[in-house]
Amino acid sequence: MEYHELEQPDNLSKKEKEDAMGAYLMMFAAMGAGLPLPIINLIAAVIYYFVQQKNSRFVKFHSMQSLFSQLPTTLINAGALYWTLQIFFFKDLEISDPYIGYLIMAGILNILYFIFSIIGAVKARKGHMYYFLFFGKLCYHQVYKITNTSENNTVRNQPPM
Repeated sequence: MEYHELEQPDNLSKKEKEDAMGAYLMMFAAMGAGLPLPIINLIAAVIYYFVQQKNSRFVKFHSMQSLFSQLPTTLINAGALYWTLQIFFFKDLEISDPYIGYLIMAGILNILYFIFSIIGAVKARKGHMYYFLFFGKLCYHQVYKITNTSENNTVRNQPPM
């Protein structure tokens, strides 16, 4: 497989660096809105990705990586919210050791996501690539892989003669 060359920090514009950094700051969307709903962060990341994907590969990579890394965090947080609401609204459920363990795991995951997102934002602002575990390689292949464009270059429609 062939890949496009990675952009070097000196060749990136300030706007590209800031747009890439902004992808990681989407995690603050729900906190900024004052809503504790985990889906708000995911919606913000999806919107940001689709708006920014037309920019450079550098911005697209960081937007995609931020979006993909948001997915497991959102699912874990949604599970914690659902379980908590079930405990409060249904009296037959009680706070149990598995519930406390799940909340601790969710808290640790959120702290790790927060730390990696801040590191990613700082690296992106400097114009550097930063690869998250699992998602970095996947996003790199999606964004930088050279696809066969010979099928797209065939002329299907002709102007009238």
